[in-house]
Amino acid sequence: MGKPTGFKEYDRELPGRRPVAERIKDYKEIYQPFPLEKLKKQAARCMDCGVPTCHAGCPLGNRIPDWNDLIYRDRRREALDQLLLTNNFPEFTGRLCPAPCEEACVLAINEPAVTIEQIEKEIIEYAFEQGWIKPEPPTRRTGKTVAVIGSGPSGLACAQQLNRAGHTVTVYERSDRAGGLLRYGIPDFKLEKWVLDRRLEFMRREGIQFETGVNVGVDVSARDLAGFDARVICTGATIARDLPIPGRELNGVHFAMDFLTRQNRWTAGDDPADLGLSPISAEGKHVIVIGSGG
Repeated sequence: MGKPTGFKEYDRELPGRRPVAERIKDYKEIYQPFPLEKLKKQAARCMDCGVPTCHAGCPLGNRIPDWNDLIYRDRRREALDQLLLTNNFPEFTGRLCPAPCEEACVLAINEPAVTIEQIEKEIIEYAFEQGWIKPEPPTRRTGKTVAVIGSGPSGLACAQQLNRAGHTVTVYERSDRAGGLLRYGIPDFKLEKWVLDRRLEFMRREGIQFETGVNVGVDVSARDLAGFDARVICTGATIARDLPIPGRELNGVHFAMDFLTRQNRWTAGDDPADLGLSPISAEGKHVIVIGSGG
């Protein structure tokens, strides 16, 4: 590693948050820019582990120590190459992932973990700024066609991999806009939607087709998709986990996704009432949130 003693010399540090007085005026992401010198110090905290357990903690198997070392050495293009070997959309995971890699970090045994997720985000955003991320259409087509049902994170990753392998991919999404959970389940303060739209535009330029407002199984049947050589179901979990306790049936008790979908549509400029969605407002009310997930 570039700095074998870095974990002894530098403390864990994350970007500061924008002032509350500023944040209440918009729905934008809350974190401020993170200078390169601070980023390099955070990367320097990565230890020369004999067994880097962050690999096991990461569901994607990201090569975390490799790109941490490259960031410390200010070799950001090479760090990007290592990151993209295992991750289709670091701009999403670098903002939204619960970072099990950090929980698995060896340094976390007795010190705050390496800021892996933040480093990942900085790598990909700098790459976009430099124009290193470009559409990558396949050099040849296989003649095979694939229908991907669902345009959430798994559907988009599946579509990109299949398309780059040369297959012709059509993504079906029941909502009016592509993105699934990324679009309507994640608030803008965690993921501004221009980040999603930027990637979707690249995917369209790579040759992927998106059919929105099409509910497979309702608007079209499986028989209607018989012309595809393959069909991939990436619909995600759309049914909330209920809590059967006394009072559950009372007014004012809502699933989180019911609220988030309305809020995200409102933030995007839609009127949920136009879509037949009754308003859910917490204005002037005391609120209890049950569950501490994302």
